[in-house]
Amino acid sequence: MNATKETFPAAKVAGEDPVVLSVRDLDISVRQQSGVKPLVSGLSFDLRRGETLAIAGESGSGKSLTSLAIMGLLPPPAVHVSGGEIMFDGHDLTQLPEQKLQHLRGSRIAMIFQEPMTALNPVMRIGDQLIEALRAHEPLSRAQSKSRALDALRAVRLTEPERRLRQYPHELSGGMRQRVVIAMAIALRPDILIADEPTTALDVTVQRDVLDLLRDLSRELGTALILITHDMGVVAEMADRVLVMQAGATVETASVQDIFNKPLRSYTQALLAAVPRMGKGREAIAKPTGTPLVSLCDLVVNYDLKGGIFGRTQARVHAVEGVTFDIYPGETFALVGESGCGKSTIARALTGLVPHQGIIEFDGQPLVTTPAARFAASRHMQMVFQDPMAALNGRMRVGDLVQEPLVIHGVGNRATRRARAEELFTRVGLASDALDRYPHEFSGGQRQRICIARALALSPKLILADESVSALDVSVQASVLDLLAELKAEMGMSYLFISHDMAVVENIADRVAVMFLGQIVETGSSGQIFGNPQHSYTRRLIEAVPHPDPARVLPRRTHHASDPPSPVRNVGDPPIRSSFRAVASGHLVAVE
Repeated sequence: MNATKETFPAAKVAGEDPVVLSVRDLDISVRQQSGVKPLVSGLSFDLRRGETLAIAGESGSGKSLTSLAIMGLLPPPAVHVSGGEIMFDGHDLTQLPEQKLQHLRGSRIAMIFQEPMTALNPVMRIGDQLIEALRAHEPLSRAQSKSRALDALRAVRLTEPERRLRQYPHELSGGMRQRVVIAMAIALRPDILIADEPTTALDVTVQRDVLDLLRDLSRELGTALILITHDMGVVAEMADRVLVMQAGATVETASVQDIFNKPLRSYTQALLAAVPRMGKGREAIAKPTGTPLVSLCDLVVNYDLKGGIFGRTQARVHAVEGVTFDIYPGETFALVGESGCGKSTIARALTGLVPHQGIIEFDGQPLVTTPAARFAASRHMQMVFQDPMAALNGRMRVGDLVQEPLVIHGVGNRATRRARAEELFTRVGLASDALDRYPHEFSGGQRQRICIARALALSPKLILADESVSALDVSVQASVLDLLAELKAEMGMSYLFISHDMAVVENIADRVAVMFLGQIVETGSSGQIFGNPQHSYTRRLIEAVPHPDPARVLPRRTHHASDPPSPVRNVGDPPIRSSFRAVASGHLVAVE
């Protein structure tokens, strides 16, 4: 059935745009065996045409639940709207039957979800998904729908839109998939667009493009935007008004300028104080001297791409291409760059998880790739991963997880291992009586602290932190970063800190190496890299970082229509290696 758009009179305030959505005293609850538990209580706000309202707060504050309630997508029957109203075009959305809600979704109110891969059907081509959405709401022929789908892909500045229509989601990068989801959301020119953490998992430059795109679309189409995020830098750059939530309730709501310049509530003040800010990082330091703890010399990691009848190698992914750097005792060395640049591959090579060429030395000795040698080295080299829930065995108690490295390496007995786990829990800010609980009983930040405690069990000399704080709320992120800094000061350990978050890197790293397409293009102290970047790619990364300052004038950006360079090269093609020059400040930069 095709839906037609009805027009209803909207509320109008003198001198202001009309209200397109009005939420009044919204309560959301969940039914449990013990009774009904409130999740969101007494939430009220108005959304005006062309306005961007940011709903900010930490995980569990009720932001996403509010968006799902507006869309009528709360998981039934346990979670439900237990009070209040959501008025849109004269109708209370909480009282509409499902059939009418289906007509509104997409055509009048659309949503961009956080993870584009789960929002797209993996077994349908991009074009078929766009066409299906268009024809579900408007009486269009397939040819007309295809034309509208192409227009939507062009509107989101996706390269080669005709080819993208024929591709499946897995053939696109994360940034491209997010653009497809946005194209699907705007194809029917909705009155309201809800964006739920639309840039959390994206690289900083892709994030900048997506934010610019959302801002432009709101201005051009007059679409009202609800932006749900915990990134206060994104809030400052995008929002007209801000609604701050905590534990399902409104903390305060005001214009974006008032929230940042004169926040009234202590929670809002703490939220803003925890935001890592560019320009607040470390001063330039002298180059470390002495014997490096880790030395990489001309590291190369390639992956063969096989094909044809005989499965021969037809091309290679040059994931890491001739990388050289040192990490010194007690130093935090950061690798930064966008997804696919080779950061995590270097960590895997260090831990022996991928075959490589070149030389890797640890504590003055070559790292041998035999299982026995790698096992011995693992005692002094531990890893903290991005997703703590995936890194922890959900069927084991957390105390056993922390003791597991001790068991594997035959350290101590049952009593001493238990005592060591209690000591580590106390050290990372967790109660020792929580050792007998399971991972799902902890918050995301607490689970990451458990991962850090497990990494510390054997008192390693090096911790590899691979995007270890990127998925955490800003206040939790700040506490984990403080913990890492304290542990380094107390224990003298070194970190290889892998991240695409330039603001975090500036605040924690001693030295920084910037990677692009498997190569280091610039390296120097944190103060040098952020205070005087020499390479154009480094400058582009830094310029793309959202600043928590609504008064900041955003630089005008040029959007390129070409695809980024590919790390895939044919067999026999010569390797591409950067040549470096020293600049006056003493750091190295690739010749452009």
